[in-house]
Amino acid sequence: MSDELSLRDLRLQKLARMRELGFDPFAVERFESTGSANDLLADFDDKLGQAVAFAGRVVSHRLMGKAGFAHLSDGEGKIQGYFKKDDLGEAAWEVYQLLDIGDHVGVQGELFRTKTGEPSIHVRTLVPLSKALHTIPLGKEKEGHQWYGLTDTEQRYRHRNLDLICNPEARDMLIRRAQITREVRNYLDARGYLEVETPILQIIAGGAAARPFTTHYNAYDMDVKLRISLELYLKRLICGDIPKVYEIGRVFRNEGVSNRHNPEFTLLEFYEAYTDLEGMMEVVEGMFRHVAQAVFGTTQLAMRDGLVLDFGSPWRRVDLLDEIERLAGVTRADLATLESAHKALGDKVIVNTATGKRIVPEDEHNLGGLIEKLLEVFVEPTLIQPTFVVGYPIETSPLAKKDPNRPGITRRFEGYILGKEICNAFSEINDPIDQRERFEQQLGARAKGDDEAHPMDEEFIYALECGMPPTGGCGIGIDRMAMFLTGAEVLREVIFFPTMKPESREDD
Repeated sequence: MSDELSLRDLRLQKLARMRELGFDPFAVERFESTGSANDLLADFDDKLGQAVAFAGRVVSHRLMGKAGFAHLSDGEGKIQGYFKKDDLGEAAWEVYQLLDIGDHVGVQGELFRTKTGEPSIHVRTLVPLSKALHTIPLGKEKEGHQWYGLTDTEQRYRHRNLDLICNPEARDMLIRRAQITREVRNYLDARGYLEVETPILQIIAGGAAARPFTTHYNAYDMDVKLRISLELYLKRLICGDIPKVYEIGRVFRNEGVSNRHNPEFTLLEFYEAYTDLEGMMEVVEGMFRHVAQAVFGTTQLAMRDGLVLDFGSPWRRVDLLDEIERLAGVTRADLATLESAHKALGDKVIVNTATGKRIVPEDEHNLGGLIEKLLEVFVEPTLIQPTFVVGYPIETSPLAKKDPNRPGITRRFEGYILGKEICNAFSEINDPIDQRERFEQQLGARAKGDDEAHPMDEEFIYALECGMPPTGGCGIGIDRMAMFLTGAEVLREVIFFPTMKPESREDD
């Protein structure tokens, strides 16, 4: 029998004894606290002697003869309880001795200060509310510093409940993420956008270049896909004369996992009739400014490495081809065609010596893909402060309007922070003939082996043929937005339950 199993058995024995004493922790359904730990501690000296009730998790436990102490945490704060045999009585005192770190209890008593001056509750009544059957790895704490505890990254993400209990910084980051989502809603609602819901299971998964997950619809005996984007259904609503719509929803892309990618993620997309690319820039700037101020109390956010991200100023705007020429030395003329680009770049591996990122030109089989690879290798690492990159190639932008003044370029921008993409926006195609031609070009790419090329969507084409006004649209990954605003180093830090491979077991 392992140590962990023996400890669990010991806790089960304690649970059985509590029940024998008439203190079954799992029989209690309700316990009302006077206030949170932080509420009780606020202006504490003005409340001395006040009768209070408080419920929380035992996070420390010290027995000292016929008296003892325990710190109780409600998740956001903690307060000490003072327990004395003469006050509790024989049965409740034995229950106190049976408590373990991780148990939940409710206490009633008066507020007082101990001899060392610590604000505490002098407990008169003890009510067990749950028994933790596993050891909670809280570690040691002194003067605000923690040692040991739950530090293994794999276990933190796999057992997020323990992470929330043991690591206040992780808990705060995840709570910030929820607050960020709330403030995004508040911002869009205040601007007159209507929040809607669109189908997750779709016959045609469109709106992005990604590989979908598939499943089966038993009622109709047909295969369907989990959505990879929110775009096409939201634009159908614009076609239905709902002028401002948005959705915050889960989307699914059957692709790799990395520090900035998760196969299941939360996406915000919003669309507004009678506006364009520049209008979307204004909305994005305002959104980040509002969220930073509302959640963090400032538009100047300090990152872990001492960098300060400035969301109070207008975002920098740069042209994609100009930046490629400036940073990679590849001119617009070089990028006129795929052939001229290959000729200019040659057949050697090209390396960005500052970052080590590389590109193999002959591996890129369309001009748009080559241009975006140059963006990734040479331009992205320089985009630290909030920046809009404008002017993307038509081959990789099947849903964006053509730029009338620049052949082969679309009215599209991407937003970047800390060298990573945060949003993607267009002046949307509302010409159904142009849209059909783009889809047909994508079908050609699919026929050549590109399984992420956009499929034909006749229902969406039909909606466009019924008339869609000029429209601006934008998509923002909420997970990535939370990552940048909180200063998280990896995406999983701001996802409550990131996708994890099953743990291997010896008996498998």
